[in-house]
Amino acid sequence: MKKITLVVLFALLAGSAYAAGPQFAALYTLTCDGSQFQRTGPCPDGGRAGALSLGSDGNFYGSAQDSMEGSSSPTGGTVYSLTPAGKFTLLHTFGAGTTETYPEGNLPGLLRQGPDGKIYGTTLFGGIDGCNGYCGYGVLYRVNANGSGFQVLHKFCSEANCADGGESVSGLVVGTDGNLYGTSFSGGTGGYGTIFRVTPSSGAFEVVSNFNFSTTGESPSGLILASDGTFYGDSFGSLGEMLFHYTEATGNLTAVALNFPEFNGLPSSGSLMTFGPNGNLYGVYGIYGVSGAGVVEVDPDGTNLQLFPFYTTLEGAGSPQTMLSASDGNLWVANLNGSSGEGYGDVITLSPSDGSLIQTLSPFSSTAAVGAYPAGLIQAPNGILWGSTYSYGKAPKNHFGDGTVFSLNAGLPPR
Repeated sequence: MKKITLVVLFALLAGSAYAAGPQFAALYTLTCDGSQFQRTGPCPDGGRAGALSLGSDGNFYGSAQDSMEGSSSPTGGTVYSLTPAGKFTLLHTFGAGTTETYPEGNLPGLLRQGPDGKIYGTTLFGGIDGCNGYCGYGVLYRVNANGSGFQVLHKFCSEANCADGGESVSGLVVGTDGNLYGTSFSGGTGGYGTIFRVTPSSGAFEVVSNFNFSTTGESPSGLILASDGTFYGDSFGSLGEMLFHYTEATGNLTAVALNFPEFNGLPSSGSLMTFGPNGNLYGVYGIYGVSGAGVVEVDPDGTNLQLFPFYTTLEGAGSPQTMLSASDGNLWVANLNGSSGEGYGDVITLSPSDGSLIQTLSPFSSTAAVGAYPAGLIQAPNGILWGSTYSYGKAPKNHFGDGTVFSLNAGLPPR
Protein backbone atom coordinates (compact mmCIF):
# COMPACT_ATOMS: atom_id res chain seq x y z
CA MET A 1 0.00 0.00 0.00
CA LYS A 2 2.84 2.38 0.87
CA LYS A 3 4.52 1.63 -2.45
CA ILE A 4 1.36 2.58 -4.37
CA THR A 5 1.03 5.76 -2.31
CA LEU A 6 4.61 6.77 -3.15
CA VAL A 7 4.06 6.15 -6.85
CA VAL A 8 0.91 8.27 -6.84
CA LEU A 9 2.67 11.03 -4.90
CA PHE A 10 5.56 11.05 -7.40
CA ALA A 11 3.12 11.27 -10.29
CA LEU A 12 1.35 14.20 -8.66
CA LEU A 13 4.63 16.02 -8.04
CA ALA A 14 5.78 15.41 -11.61
CA GLY A 15 2.44 16.65 -12.93
CA SER A 16 2.68 19.79 -10.80
CA ALA A 17 6.19 20.54 -12.07
CA TYR A 18 5.06 20.09 -15.66
CA ALA A 19 2.02 22.29 -15.10
CA ALA A 20 4.23 25.01 -13.67
CA GLY A 21 5.79 25.42 -17.10
CA PRO A 22 9.31 26.63 -17.94
CA GLN A 23 11.06 28.15 -14.94
CA PHE A 24 13.48 31.10 -15.27
CA ALA A 25 15.99 31.89 -12.53
CA ALA A 26 18.41 34.82 -12.29
CA LEU A 27 21.76 33.31 -11.30
CA TYR A 28 23.88 36.46 -11.30
CA THR A 29 23.34 40.15 -11.97
CA LEU A 30 26.09 42.42 -13.25
CA THR A 31 25.83 45.48 -11.03
CA CYS A 32 27.09 49.01 -11.57
CA ASP A 33 27.62 51.78 -9.03
CA GLY A 34 25.02 54.53 -9.24
CA SER A 35 21.36 55.42 -9.22
CA GLN A 36 18.88 52.92 -10.66
CA PHE A 37 17.13 55.84 -12.33
CA GLN A 38 20.10 57.67 -13.84
CA ARG A 39 21.97 54.44 -14.66
CA THR A 40 25.34 56.15 -14.82
CA GLY A 41 28.51 54.92 -13.16
CA PRO A 42 31.35 52.37 -13.14
CA CYS A 43 30.59 48.67 -13.60
CA PRO A 44 33.22 46.59 -11.71
CA ASP A 45 31.85 43.27 -13.03
CA GLY A 46 31.14 44.72 -16.44
CA GLY A 47 27.85 45.70 -18.02
CA ARG A 48 25.74 44.66 -21.03
CA ALA A 49 26.35 40.92 -20.80
CA GLY A 50 26.90 39.10 -24.09
CA ALA A 51 26.20 35.50 -25.04
CA LEU A 52 27.63 32.64 -22.95
CA SER A 53 29.65 29.59 -23.90
CA LEU A 54 30.00 26.31 -22.00
CA GLY A 55 33.53 25.24 -21.18
CA SER A 56 34.87 21.71 -21.21
CA ASP A 57 35.37 22.10 -17.44
CA GLY A 58 31.60 22.48 -16.93
CA ASN A 59 31.75 26.20 -16.17
CA PHE A 60 30.15 28.98 -18.20
CA TYR A 61 32.15 31.83 -19.72
CA GLY A 62 30.93 35.21 -20.83
CA SER A 63 31.98 38.73 -21.66
CA ALA A 64 30.42 42.09 -20.92
CA GLN A 65 30.69 44.97 -23.36
CA ASP A 66 31.02 47.83 -20.92
CA SER A 67 33.10 48.97 -17.96
CA MET A 68 31.25 52.26 -17.42
CA GLU A 69 27.64 53.24 -18.08
CA GLY A 70 26.59 56.73 -19.04
CA SER A 71 27.04 56.61 -22.80
CA SER A 72 25.14 54.86 -25.56
CA SER A 73 28.48 53.58 -26.86
CA PRO A 74 30.04 50.87 -24.64
CA THR A 75 33.78 50.85 -23.99
CA GLY A 76 36.15 48.50 -22.20
CA GLY A 77 34.37 45.39 -21.02
CA THR A 78 35.15 42.32 -18.94
CA VAL A 79 35.56 38.56 -19.13
CA TYR A 80 34.05 36.36 -16.42
CA SER A 81 33.12 32.80 -15.49
CA LEU A 82 30.21 31.24 -13.63
CA THR A 83 29.99 27.81 -12.05
CA PRO A 84 26.77 25.79 -12.52
CA ALA A 85 25.88 26.91 -8.99
CA GLY A 86 26.13 30.55 -10.04
CA LYS A 87 29.47 31.52 -8.45
CA PHE A 88 30.84 34.51 -10.39
CA THR A 89 34.56 35.10 -11.02
CA LEU A 90 35.88 38.19 -12.79
CA LEU A 91 38.71 37.04 -15.06
CA HIS A 92 39.81 40.25 -16.79
CA THR A 93 38.88 43.89 -17.31
CA PHE A 94 39.80 45.67 -20.55
CA GLY A 95 41.32 48.96 -19.45
CA ALA A 96 41.65 52.14 -21.46
CA GLY A 97 45.38 52.37 -20.80
CA THR A 98 47.31 55.53 -20.01
CA THR A 99 46.40 57.13 -23.34
CA GLU A 100 42.92 55.60 -23.71
CA THR A 101 43.95 53.46 -26.68
CA TYR A 102 42.65 50.22 -25.14
CA PRO A 103 45.86 48.31 -25.95
CA GLU A 104 44.38 44.98 -24.75
CA GLY A 105 41.23 45.42 -26.78
CA ASN A 106 37.85 47.10 -26.50
CA LEU A 107 34.34 45.55 -26.58
CA PRO A 108 34.90 41.77 -26.23
CA GLY A 109 32.74 39.16 -27.96
CA LEU A 110 31.92 35.48 -27.54
CA LEU A 111 34.43 33.34 -25.63
CA ARG A 112 35.62 29.79 -26.23
CA GLN A 113 37.60 27.43 -24.00
CA GLY A 114 40.43 25.78 -25.88
CA PRO A 115 41.64 22.20 -25.45
CA ASP A 116 44.44 23.63 -23.28
CA GLY A 117 41.87 24.90 -20.77
CA LYS A 118 42.56 28.55 -21.56
CA ILE A 119 39.81 30.99 -22.52
CA TYR A 120 40.09 32.54 -26.00
CA GLY A 121 38.28 35.52 -27.43
CA THR A 122 38.41 38.55 -29.70
CA THR A 123 37.47 42.20 -29.33
CA LEU A 124 35.82 44.35 -31.95
CA PHE A 125 37.99 47.43 -31.37
CA GLY A 126 41.22 48.47 -29.68
CA GLY A 127 44.77 47.23 -29.95
CA ILE A 128 46.12 50.19 -31.90
CA ASP A 129 48.42 53.02 -30.81
CA GLY A 130 47.86 56.71 -31.35
CA CYS A 131 44.08 56.97 -31.13
CA ASN A 132 41.26 56.46 -28.67
CA GLY A 133 37.64 55.34 -28.57
CA TYR A 134 36.42 53.11 -31.39
CA CYS A 135 39.60 52.80 -33.36
CA GLY A 136 41.71 49.75 -33.98
CA TYR A 137 40.51 46.52 -35.53
CA GLY A 138 40.47 44.50 -32.33
CA VAL A 139 42.68 41.83 -30.83
CA LEU A 140 42.79 38.08 -30.33
CA TYR A 141 43.55 37.19 -26.71
CA ARG A 142 43.57 34.38 -24.20
CA VAL A 143 43.47 34.12 -20.41
CA ASN A 144 43.71 31.25 -17.95
CA ALA A 145 40.44 29.92 -16.57
CA ASN A 146 41.33 31.40 -13.16
CA GLY A 147 41.94 34.88 -14.61
CA SER A 148 45.74 34.80 -14.60
CA GLY A 149 48.08 35.09 -17.56
CA PHE A 150 46.11 37.42 -19.83
CA GLN A 151 47.88 37.62 -23.19
CA VAL A 152 47.21 39.45 -26.46
CA LEU A 153 48.04 36.91 -29.16
CA HIS A 154 47.42 39.11 -32.18
CA LYS A 155 46.37 42.64 -33.11
CA PHE A 156 44.20 42.56 -36.20
CA CYS A 157 45.17 44.70 -39.16
CA SER A 158 48.74 44.96 -37.90
CA GLU A 159 50.08 43.83 -41.29
CA ALA A 160 50.20 45.96 -44.44
CA ASN A 161 46.79 46.43 -46.07
CA CYS A 162 45.21 44.40 -43.24
CA ALA A 163 46.44 41.17 -44.83
CA ASP A 164 45.91 39.51 -41.43
CA GLY A 165 42.21 40.45 -41.35
CA GLY A 166 40.26 42.90 -39.26
CA GLU A 167 37.06 43.11 -37.20
CA SER A 168 36.47 39.61 -35.93
CA VAL A 169 32.76 39.83 -35.12
CA SER A 170 31.90 36.19 -34.38
CA GLY A 171 33.06 33.63 -31.87
CA LEU A 172 35.89 31.15 -32.19
CA VAL A 173 35.25 27.44 -32.83
CA VAL A 174 37.43 24.51 -31.75
CA GLY A 175 38.25 22.30 -34.71
CA THR A 176 38.75 18.54 -34.71
CA ASP A 177 42.50 19.15 -35.01
CA GLY A 178 42.55 20.86 -31.60
CA ASN A 179 43.10 24.35 -33.02
CA LEU A 180 40.69 27.28 -32.82
CA TYR A 181 39.21 28.91 -35.93
CA GLY A 182 37.50 32.21 -36.52
CA THR A 183 36.53 34.67 -39.22
CA SER A 184 37.35 38.31 -39.79
CA PHE A 185 34.70 40.53 -41.33
CA SER A 186 37.22 42.45 -43.42
CA GLY A 187 40.88 42.43 -44.40
CA GLY A 188 42.89 39.65 -45.93
CA THR A 189 43.93 39.47 -49.56
CA GLY A 190 41.57 41.79 -51.40
CA GLY A 191 39.96 43.00 -48.17
CA TYR A 192 36.98 40.61 -48.29
CA GLY A 193 37.58 38.81 -44.98
CA THR A 194 39.46 35.77 -43.76
CA ILE A 195 39.36 32.51 -41.89
CA PHE A 196 42.14 32.35 -39.31
CA ARG A 197 43.57 29.68 -37.04
CA VAL A 198 45.00 29.83 -33.52
CA THR A 199 47.33 27.08 -32.31
CA PRO A 200 46.90 26.68 -28.54
CA SER A 201 50.30 25.10 -27.90
CA SER A 202 52.13 28.17 -29.19
CA GLY A 203 49.45 30.85 -29.39
CA ALA A 204 50.39 31.35 -33.05
CA PHE A 205 47.95 33.21 -35.30
CA GLU A 206 47.66 32.39 -39.00
CA VAL A 207 45.31 33.31 -41.84
CA VAL A 208 44.37 30.01 -43.48
CA SER A 209 41.96 31.24 -46.16
CA ASN A 210 40.97 34.49 -47.85
CA PHE A 211 37.53 35.32 -49.22
CA ASN A 212 37.02 36.47 -52.79
CA PHE A 213 33.95 38.51 -53.73
CA SER A 214 33.30 36.70 -57.00
CA THR A 215 33.80 33.12 -55.81
CA THR A 216 33.41 32.81 -52.02
CA GLY A 217 31.91 36.16 -51.10
CA GLU A 218 32.89 38.75 -48.53
CA SER A 219 32.15 39.69 -44.90
CA PRO A 220 31.87 36.17 -43.46
CA SER A 221 29.55 36.24 -40.47
CA GLY A 222 30.69 33.20 -38.55
CA LEU A 223 31.61 29.55 -38.41
CA ILE A 224 29.36 26.59 -37.62
CA LEU A 225 31.09 23.27 -36.94
CA ALA A 226 29.51 20.29 -38.70
CA SER A 227 29.49 16.70 -37.44
CA ASP A 228 32.15 15.78 -40.02
CA GLY A 229 34.56 18.37 -38.59
CA THR A 230 34.23 20.89 -41.43
CA PHE A 231 32.92 24.44 -41.12
CA TYR A 232 30.01 26.34 -42.65
CA GLY A 233 28.99 29.98 -42.60
CA ASP A 234 27.39 32.93 -44.40
CA SER A 235 28.98 35.38 -46.81
CA PHE A 236 27.77 37.79 -49.48
CA GLY A 237 29.17 37.96 -52.99
CA SER A 238 28.50 38.60 -56.65
CA LEU A 239 25.79 35.92 -56.57
CA GLY A 240 24.08 37.40 -53.52
CA GLU A 241 23.91 35.55 -50.22
CA MET A 242 26.21 32.55 -50.11
CA LEU A 243 26.88 29.49 -47.99
CA PHE A 244 30.59 28.86 -47.59
CA HIS A 245 32.25 25.59 -46.64
CA TYR A 246 35.77 25.27 -45.22
CA THR A 247 37.68 22.01 -44.71
CA GLU A 248 40.53 22.49 -42.29
CA ALA A 249 42.28 19.25 -43.29
CA THR A 250 42.80 20.50 -46.85
CA GLY A 251 42.41 24.27 -46.44
CA ASN A 252 39.77 24.23 -49.16
CA LEU A 253 37.21 27.07 -49.11
CA THR A 254 34.18 26.93 -51.43
CA ALA A 255 30.82 28.68 -51.57
CA VAL A 256 27.47 28.37 -53.31
CA ALA A 257 24.70 30.89 -53.85
CA LEU A 258 21.67 30.38 -51.61
CA ASN A 259 19.23 31.88 -54.12
CA PHE A 260 16.76 33.47 -51.74
CA PRO A 261 13.54 34.13 -53.73
CA GLU A 262 11.53 37.30 -54.24
CA PHE A 263 8.02 37.80 -52.91
CA ASN A 264 5.86 40.11 -55.01
CA GLY A 265 9.03 41.71 -56.32
CA LEU A 266 10.56 42.12 -52.85
CA PRO A 267 13.84 40.32 -52.06
CA SER A 268 14.21 37.99 -49.09
CA SER A 269 17.38 37.35 -47.09
CA GLY A 270 18.43 35.38 -44.06
CA SER A 271 21.22 34.05 -41.89
CA LEU A 272 22.04 30.48 -40.94
CA MET A 273 22.65 29.84 -37.26
CA THR A 274 22.68 26.12 -36.41
CA PHE A 275 22.42 22.55 -37.59
CA GLY A 276 19.03 21.01 -36.97
CA PRO A 277 18.23 17.46 -35.81
CA ASN A 278 18.05 16.27 -39.44
CA GLY A 279 21.55 17.53 -40.28
CA ASN A 280 20.37 20.53 -42.31
CA LEU A 281 21.23 24.15 -41.60
CA TYR A 282 18.59 26.40 -40.07
CA GLY A 283 18.25 30.11 -39.53
CA VAL A 284 15.87 33.05 -39.79
CA TYR A 285 14.86 35.02 -42.88
CA GLY A 286 12.93 38.20 -43.61
CA ILE A 287 11.45 39.97 -46.64
CA TYR A 288 12.59 43.49 -47.45
CA GLY A 289 9.96 46.03 -46.46
CA VAL A 290 7.66 43.40 -44.90
CA SER A 291 7.23 43.01 -41.12
CA GLY A 292 7.90 39.53 -39.81
CA ALA A 293 10.32 36.63 -39.83
CA GLY A 294 10.33 32.94 -40.68
CA VAL A 295 12.52 29.84 -40.47
CA VAL A 296 14.86 29.00 -43.34
CA GLU A 297 16.23 25.48 -43.95
CA VAL A 298 18.87 24.36 -46.44
CA ASP A 299 20.91 21.23 -47.13
CA PRO A 300 24.64 21.49 -46.29
CA ASP A 301 25.48 21.60 -50.00
CA GLY A 302 23.28 24.67 -50.44
CA THR A 303 20.43 22.90 -52.23
CA ASN A 304 16.76 22.58 -51.29
CA LEU A 305 16.47 26.03 -49.74
CA GLN A 306 13.09 26.21 -48.02
CA LEU A 307 11.45 29.27 -46.50
CA PHE A 308 8.67 28.38 -44.08
CA PRO A 309 5.76 30.80 -43.52
CA PHE A 310 6.39 33.65 -41.11
CA TYR A 311 6.08 32.64 -37.47
CA THR A 312 5.59 36.30 -36.56
CA THR A 313 4.40 39.38 -38.44
CA LEU A 314 5.75 41.81 -35.84
CA GLU A 315 7.80 44.72 -37.15
CA GLY A 316 11.47 44.01 -36.47
CA ALA A 317 10.59 40.35 -35.75
CA GLY A 318 12.22 40.54 -32.34
CA SER A 319 15.83 40.71 -33.59
CA PRO A 320 16.83 37.01 -33.26
CA GLN A 321 20.27 36.76 -31.64
CA THR A 322 20.92 33.02 -31.56
CA MET A 323 19.20 29.80 -32.59
CA LEU A 324 19.76 26.61 -30.60
CA SER A 325 18.85 23.10 -31.75
CA ALA A 326 17.95 21.72 -28.33
CA SER A 327 17.61 18.18 -27.00
CA ASP A 328 13.82 18.21 -27.47
CA GLY A 329 14.36 18.36 -31.24
CA ASN A 330 13.06 21.91 -31.54
CA LEU A 331 14.69 25.23 -32.35
CA TRP A 332 15.02 27.73 -29.49
CA VAL A 333 15.60 31.39 -30.34
CA ALA A 334 16.63 34.30 -28.13
CA ASN A 335 15.00 37.50 -29.38
CA LEU A 336 16.67 40.73 -28.33
CA ASN A 337 13.57 42.93 -28.52
CA GLY A 338 10.88 40.28 -28.40
CA SER A 339 8.56 38.89 -31.01
CA SER A 340 5.55 39.34 -28.72
CA GLY A 341 5.44 43.13 -28.89
CA GLU A 342 6.54 43.82 -25.30
CA GLY A 343 9.89 45.22 -26.40
CA TYR A 344 12.09 43.64 -23.70
CA GLY A 345 12.82 40.40 -25.53
CA ASP A 346 11.63 36.84 -25.31
CA VAL A 347 12.55 33.22 -25.90
CA ILE A 348 10.61 31.33 -28.55
CA THR A 349 10.44 27.69 -29.62
CA LEU A 350 10.05 26.81 -33.29
CA SER A 351 9.35 23.56 -35.10
CA PRO A 352 12.13 22.44 -37.48
CA SER A 353 9.61 20.47 -39.56
CA ASP A 354 7.37 23.39 -40.59
CA GLY A 355 8.84 26.51 -38.91
CA SER A 356 5.73 27.07 -36.81
CA LEU A 357 5.76 28.84 -33.46
CA ILE A 358 5.37 26.40 -30.56
CA GLN A 359 5.62 28.78 -27.60
CA THR A 360 6.72 32.27 -26.58
CA LEU A 361 8.28 32.93 -23.18
CA SER A 362 8.42 36.59 -22.09
CA PRO A 363 9.75 36.97 -18.53
CA PHE A 364 11.99 39.91 -19.42
CA SER A 365 11.43 43.54 -18.38
CA SER A 366 13.16 46.51 -16.76
CA THR A 367 11.97 45.28 -13.34
CA ALA A 368 12.35 41.51 -13.81
CA ALA A 369 15.01 39.61 -11.89
CA VAL A 370 16.28 38.13 -15.18
CA GLY A 371 16.65 41.60 -16.73
CA ALA A 372 15.83 42.51 -20.31
CA TYR A 373 17.05 41.99 -23.90
CA PRO A 374 18.32 38.36 -24.02
CA ALA A 375 21.65 37.91 -25.79
CA GLY A 376 21.59 34.18 -26.46
CA LEU A 377 20.88 30.63 -25.30
CA ILE A 378 23.00 27.51 -24.80
CA GLN A 379 22.11 24.12 -23.33
CA ALA A 380 23.97 22.32 -20.55
CA PRO A 381 24.40 18.53 -20.59
CA ASN A 382 21.59 18.16 -18.00
CA GLY A 383 19.12 19.80 -20.39
CA ILE A 384 18.92 23.14 -18.56
CA LEU A 385 19.13 26.20 -20.83
CA TRP A 386 21.42 29.08 -19.88
CA GLY A 387 21.33 32.61 -21.23
CA SER A 388 22.22 36.22 -20.55
CA THR A 389 20.59 39.61 -20.90
CA TYR A 390 22.10 42.89 -21.98
CA SER A 391 20.47 45.10 -19.38
CA TYR A 392 18.62 45.51 -16.07
CA GLY A 393 18.23 42.94 -13.29
CA LYS A 394 17.83 43.32 -9.52
CA ALA A 395 20.49 45.30 -7.68
CA PRO A 396 20.96 46.63 -4.12
CA LYS A 397 20.51 50.26 -3.14
CA ASN A 398 22.86 52.75 -4.82
CA HIS A 399 23.51 50.20 -7.59
CA PHE A 400 21.75 49.21 -10.79
CA GLY A 401 21.62 45.99 -12.76
CA ASP A 402 23.24 45.98 -16.19
CA GLY A 403 22.55 42.48 -17.43
CA THR A 404 22.13 39.03 -15.95
CA VAL A 405 23.00 35.39 -16.38
CA PHE A 406 19.90 33.22 -16.09
CA SER A 407 18.86 29.59 -16.33
CA LEU A 408 15.71 28.20 -17.94
CA ASN A 409 14.39 24.83 -16.84
CA ALA A 410 11.95 23.89 -19.57
CA GLY A 411 11.89 20.17 -18.75
CA LEU A 412 14.12 19.28 -21.70
CA PRO A 413 15.92 15.92 -21.71
CA PRO A 414 19.70 15.76 -21.19
CA ARG A 415 21.86 16.26 -24.25
